[in-house]
Amino acid sequence: MALLPQAAAAAPIRQAIAACRRHFVNAAIFSAFLNVLYLAPTLYMLQVYDRVVPTRGVTTLVMLTLIFVAAVATISLLDLVRTRLLVRASERLDRMLSAYILEALLQTSTNSNGARNAVVLREFDVFRQTMTGVGVLALFDAPWAPIYVLVCFLIHPALGAMALVGALVLSLLSWLNERATSAPIKDANIRAQTAYTGIDLSLGSAGVIGALGMREAMVRRHLRERFEGTALTTQAGYKSSGYGSFVKGIRLLLQSLALGLGALLAIEQQISAGAIFAASLLISRALAPIELINGAWKNLIQSRAAYRQIVDLFERRGPVVTPTVMPAPSGALSIEGLTVASPAQDRALISGVTFALAPGELLGIIGPSGAGKSTLVKAMVGVLPAASGAVRLDGADLRNWPQEQLGAAIGYVPQEPVLFRGTIKENIARFRTEMEGPGALDEEVVTAAQLCGAHDFIVRLPQGYDTELGWAGSGLSVGQAQRVTLARALLGAPSVVILDEPNASLDAEGEARLAQALAVLRERGVTVVCVAHRAGILANADKLLFMRNGRAEMFGSRDEVLATLNAPPTVTGPRGPAAAGAPPAGATTVTPPATPPVTPAQPAASGEAVEPSGADTAEVR
Repeated sequence: MALLPQAAAAAPIRQAIAACRRHFVNAAIFSAFLNVLYLAPTLYMLQVYDRVVPTRGVTTLVMLTLIFVAAVATISLLDLVRTRLLVRASERLDRMLSAYILEALLQTSTNSNGARNAVVLREFDVFRQTMTGVGVLALFDAPWAPIYVLVCFLIHPALGAMALVGALVLSLLSWLNERATSAPIKDANIRAQTAYTGIDLSLGSAGVIGALGMREAMVRRHLRERFEGTALTTQAGYKSSGYGSFVKGIRLLLQSLALGLGALLAIEQQISAGAIFAASLLISRALAPIELINGAWKNLIQSRAAYRQIVDLFERRGPVVTPTVMPAPSGALSIEGLTVASPAQDRALISGVTFALAPGELLGIIGPSGAGKSTLVKAMVGVLPAASGAVRLDGADLRNWPQEQLGAAIGYVPQEPVLFRGTIKENIARFRTEMEGPGALDEEVVTAAQLCGAHDFIVRLPQGYDTELGWAGSGLSVGQAQRVTLARALLGAPSVVILDEPNASLDAEGEARLAQALAVLRERGVTVVCVAHRAGILANADKLLFMRNGRAEMFGSRDEVLATLNAPPTVTGPRGPAAAGAPPAGATTVTPPATPPVTPAQPAASGEAVEPSGADTAEVR
């Protein structure tokens, strides 16, 4: 465990390893018995050559052979038990840490690249397998190398000196191997993670890539990234294999030289004939753990890098705090000086937004593309963190609400429909399991689908609500997927429903059903926030918020905001507003309103735009 750096964020890992301590301790104890029994071949060789051969004792040979067979059988049994202990430790590490890592990944991926974060789970598998694999076995056996060297000294000091020098040489080569390969292996891991991330993202957009004729270009790009990582891996592999070959060659050389030295000592009658072969076995056994460590060094380096990545993930997540359960919210929503920064923290996506909604009010958010509308609603549901300011539900900051309670209180429809692999019922039910009795969850799902008009098309599907969706919810049209996401937002009894362009992919019938659903929500006293580019669903809005360049330019009742947006141009001269006649001599300026006139909303079928028709910019999301 000393190979692993200590950090405050590493506490969950250390706790998991501590929970597996019994497995590791027992495996170390069995390793001790194993290494003692590994002396059996040496003792058997000594007794056969020094006792059986000179006396021609067949009975002694039989008894020694039986004892030796029993020792080998015990070695096999102990090795099996030791391996099974490490397998159980691996399983326990996975059970204790995988859920914690997945939760941290889901929490930190809202502000960063989710595919990049997903690599951490692969790194955890590398760490887990190394902690319970050959590398750990080599570390368990390594402390016994000095014992074998001491036994060699007991046979003869010259044999002990040979074993000691061999162990020091192999240890030096292992250290040089670590210095030569650690940096290339680290760089290769980073490049490999980048390549895996890019491939995952491309696979998620394979249809778009094919439709745009980008397949060959993307293949070339991914191959280039992969070849860069492979080149570094190859470089590290060349160095590691070179040192590994030297280690293997030196071990074989020393094992053979031990025979020669033993023969010389036997000729000079300083050791017995049996000690010749015993010395060779002892030296081989003393050097075996060092050779195993050298062979597993790449995995040990990768495990250390994986440990650091997991710790970095936990540091980004921060300390885990369980907020106090709050009373059921009434739906009062307030935004106080809200500022949201870009992921690179180099600019503000929205700045200083402030307004408040009473329970049951319907707010429409309008403005040109790039105004920050989607960013605002993401911050209102807690998807994006506030750089400054606060979003409050019933006076309490969203960060102080328990996540599960907040998720049940706020229904959210993102700008692009997001569904998951599973049945339509599971998606609408947010993958909850039946908790309130048989049929209770089914009733909630059907009620939500009926409210937004999704029930009619769902029951016409071959499997109805049990229709299985593919990856990313594939299997439905965009309009159908949008209705399912709307039904998911309406599940249960949310106090606040936030919709980001919910009618973007709906036809006239779907938009009419959406308007009916909003009317029902208002009757129930649900606070509704709706971003819209078409005026149909905002016909009954209580308030409008007009945004431009990440700021709230106007907020007030629907009629007041529309009147301001539709105000005629103001013509001013050197002395103020011009008279109805010709303008006075001299330069005049014509100040147009902030936006072109906006016609009050008409029914949903009209599809009339409330967004000003100025030049669009890239949407800030």
